Amino acid sequence: MEQKEIRVLIADDNVDFCLMLRDYLMGYPRFTVEGIVHNGREVLQKLQTVDIDVVLLDMIMPEFDGLAVLEEIRRSGNRKNTKFVVLSAFGQEAMAQKAAQLGVDYFIVKPFNLNVLARRIIEIVDNINTVVVKSDPNINEKEKQISRIFVELGIPVHFRGYLYLREAVLMAVENPEAVNGITKKMYPSIALRYNTTTHRVERSMRFAIEKAWSNGKLEALNRCFGFAVDERKGKPTNACFIAKIADQIRLGWEA
Repeated sequence: MEQKEIRVLIADDNVDFCLMLRDYLMGYPRFTVEGIVHNGREVLQKLQTVDIDVVLLDMIMPEFDGLAVLEEIRRSGNRKNTKFVVLSAFGQEAMAQKAAQLGVDYFIVKPFNLNVLARRIIEIVDNINTVVVKSDPNINEKEKQISRIFVELGIPVHFRGYLYLREAVLMAVENPEAVNGITKKMYPSIALRYNTTTHRVERSMRFAIEKAWSNGKLEALNRCFGFAVDERKGKPTNACFIAKIADQIRLGWEA
């Protein structure tokens, strides 16, 4: 049986994130990305001119946000068969509840596993499972704590290194000795999960850590790394960064 093509519209004001998401989805034979838009009005205009199966809709956008789009779709009664998947940063529970009331098909918290998102889109279109409209269950409490620390340190959520570092910290929280095998075990394990290479995992982590330092959030950096913030002594290695964040999670980081 031939599988149905899935036509996707990406709506998010973060250009880099949109391009990353487009490139990832286009790696699946079933997905066709029909467009990328950066505010809600463009979403409504696109839906009037192009047949879209799934809209990946960010909640926070300029001019016309995600909720405004959903409200307008409900008001006009012109939803057709389009599915809506809401992408939202953690901590927006009230917004998630409102989106659920407006009939979204799925709600997933940033940052998320791209493979999980792709599977959920396919399930929604194929009516495989009853979709639960709430924060993705993969984002548990420890992951939320790590995400809060990363945001406070200034690591952009759309960076691949953000996801890879979060996975690594979770491993180190569960098993502190895991950092000792970062090259032979940790990198390969993360690479396998995200369908990439160990080299890219290592480089993406490094880039994300360097971005945190260049953002200059010294108070947060000092709280977590102390002397390591001193430029004369350099930035921490990937292993040191992961171990330090894991320690903070075990000790209880207070934002």
